[in-house]
Amino acid sequence: MRRGALVVLALLAGACGSSDAEPATTAADSNGLGAVQEFEIDGAEHVDGTVDYPQSPPVGGDHRNGWQNCGFYDIEVPNEQAVHSLEHGAVWVTYSDEAPAAELEQLRERAAEESHLLVTRYTDQDSPFVLTAWARQLDVASTSDPAFESFLATFMETGPTTPEPGATCSSAFGIPPDDPSTIAQ
Repeated sequence: MRRGALVVLALLAGACGSSDAEPATTAADSNGLGAVQEFEIDGAEHVDGTVDYPQSPPVGGDHRNGWQNCGFYDIEVPNEQAVHSLEHGAVWVTYSDEAPAAELEQLRERAAEESHLLVTRYTDQDSPFVLTAWARQLDVASTSDPAFESFLATFMETGPTTPEPGATCSSAFGIPPDDPSTIAQ
């Protein structure tokens, strides 16, 4: 499926609307986008401290003033900084302890090449991988799932739900892969 068709599918699905508590789910398409959950985001203000997000991992909302530098992390990062990265067009791929080591190594290499790919450990999820863009989320068991690539192609950097397309995903908090010294807590 061409990228334009994916964007149209995402935009049509977004027209349905949903609440934070009960996301709408798109039907699986025949070309691999899969079942993407859609959420309505009520705010996007800069705040101090922690935010109580209704989703885990969060899909948008209020966030810290500084974003998380994109790249591959061996650790969890503050939700509030990752959400700011989503606002800039990042796709946040979180992984559980069930994620295969070979697939994590491939993600590490890919995150070094992509300007808006944030990959972090995340313990509070059921799937080995969760892909999150602003107001959109997809669970997959493997990075080889065709929906994985379709999600990245549709939502990374200039996706139809990105509030600040083209904004940087570097020069803020964090030094991948595991140096937390610059991560604001």
